[in-house]
Amino acid sequence: MLIAQISDVHCGPMLRRDTLRAGIKEINELSPDVVLVSGDLTENGLISEFETAVKELKRLKAGKVIYVSGNHDYRSTGYLLFKEFFPFSQVTEVDDAVILVLSSARPDRDDGEVGHRQNIWLEKTLQEHKDKVKIVAIHHHIIPVPDTGADQITIVDAGDVLRSLVKSKANLVLCGHRHRPWRWRIEDMLVVHAGSISCEKLRGFFCNSYNVIEIKNKKIEAKLKIVGGGYVDFKEIVKRREILQASDISQYGDSLAQ
Repeated sequence: MLIAQISDVHCGPMLRRDTLRAGIKEINELSPDVVLVSGDLTENGLISEFETAVKELKRLKAGKVIYVSGNHDYRSTGYLLFKEFFPFSQVTEVDDAVILVLSSARPDRDDGEVGHRQNIWLEKTLQEHKDKVKIVAIHHHIIPVPDTGADQITIVDAGDVLRSLVKSKANLVLCGHRHRPWRWRIEDMLVVHAGSISCEKLRGFFCNSYNVIEIKNKKIEAKLKIVGGGYVDFKEIVKRREILQASDISQYGDSLAQ
């Protein structure tokens, strides 16, 4: 199974429209089974921004497209608009995998929260699919991400959610929110953070990007794809952190794009 994860589109004043369209074209050429859009489709939750997001994201061609709401989508009562423009199912089964969506956005808050009831639902639902590859999608990061400055906007109940994920043997957690690609491993669980596919605000990383995840025989391999450039293994992202902070960062970006 092939999954493309895009995140933090930010339709609005910071949208790089040409970059978004280039990324979508690349993704369509992959013919993924699933495209996961992990939140912040809009900048301020305005109806005009949702209309732009619909217009641009309908270009995606995949077996299934799954949308997750982000904190920016819930601004200005955007939480009322999101479900109208981007209806979704909280549980999606594809082949031998199941994808669960956790809603962490709250109206007019930048931090996130899963909540006790949703956390109980998470444990129960993961248990019901214990024989499948278990994937959980959430906009907010459940673990702080390096190179993103002071962090006060993770989910407030991260400890409870992490315990449920590990207890229920989740295999993969896909997050967005911080505009910084990264990967953590907790016990047997892989936590993969996406950068931004099309926003000009990039934290700790210099290129717009998206993630490509391949699942084969229950083995998960995640790579980062730079829009208009090449693939980068997440091992390199973690190992080359010091390069990403170096003064010749633009030259390194050029080498990746070649």
